[in-house]
Amino acid sequence: MATASTLSSPASIRARQESDSALHISKVGYWLSGSLAVVAAIAAAGTSLIPGVLRGTAVMNGSARGTALVVLLLAVPALAIAMWFAARGSARAQIVWLGAVGYILYNSTLFLFMTPFNNLFLLYVAMLSLGIWSTAMVIRGIEVESFRERFSLKLPARAIAIYPLAVVALNFFAWMQSVVPGVLSTTAPSFLDGTGMPTSVLYVQDLAFWLPLMAVSAVWLWRRQPWGYVIAGAMLVTYEIEAIGVMVDQWMGHSADPASAVASAAAVPMFAVIFVIGLVPLAFYFRNLKGGPMTARS
Repeated sequence: MATASTLSSPASIRARQESDSALHISKVGYWLSGSLAVVAAIAAAGTSLIPGVLRGTAVMNGSARGTALVVLLLAVPALAIAMWFAARGSARAQIVWLGAVGYILYNSTLFLFMTPFNNLFLLYVAMLSLGIWSTAMVIRGIEVESFRERFSLKLPARAIAIYPLAVVALNFFAWMQSVVPGVLSTTAPSFLDGTGMPTSVLYVQDLAFWLPLMAVSAVWLWRRQPWGYVIAGAMLVTYEIEAIGVMVDQWMGHSADPASAVASAAAVPMFAVIFVIGLVPLAFYFRNLKGGPMTARS
């Protein structure tokens, strides 16, 4: 005999269906991201551990090894764990998944264009390709309207949005301090000294894509628009991993060539502070996001 506890109203059934659709990532998405984790782990291990594989300047090689270690020991495990929990219905894990892929994607470009051609080139290309397609499939699997409903009305959206906007502004002005004098000069800019590069891919991708994306997602979150909840959250995760990455790559780059101005040990405590500060908006974001499967009551 049916009871009140076993009956489901059309509204509760619809809520559960919307909850499921909010977290549905296809098997292709899992295969792509799983492949990305494997390829990134192999490429990062080779970059950081195989002697002589890197052919750049000492400071750039040291920085690349530092970045590779963070990919191997932090980003790849975070991706694998997030996929495991996302498969069990965790919305928080889905954001960590997207953020970890974003970090690997970001640095695959640096491995490709900030290190001279080497034996790991095809693995770097695979990282870039799998990162792009993994991002597309994860985003495709998110029903943003339903995902937004997972957040508490107490989410301090505007307070959280201020942090990525501040990051964008600080990065933009920091990069402009180097770029503008270089543009106005008739000689090679000083920020390329010791890098062995004809231009800065870091500035290119930050100014052309990542900083605008971070700014737009923060504005969307400020306005409580659906995509802002997804993209801004993922960017918070990516930037936290990146803060650790910068600490490690600056330390290892400086250790490889203490005389070079390309990497500085002074950046380590600065980015440690940035990492700690970044934990605050990320904690508020996850605290107000229902992590597991939704019920009719929720």
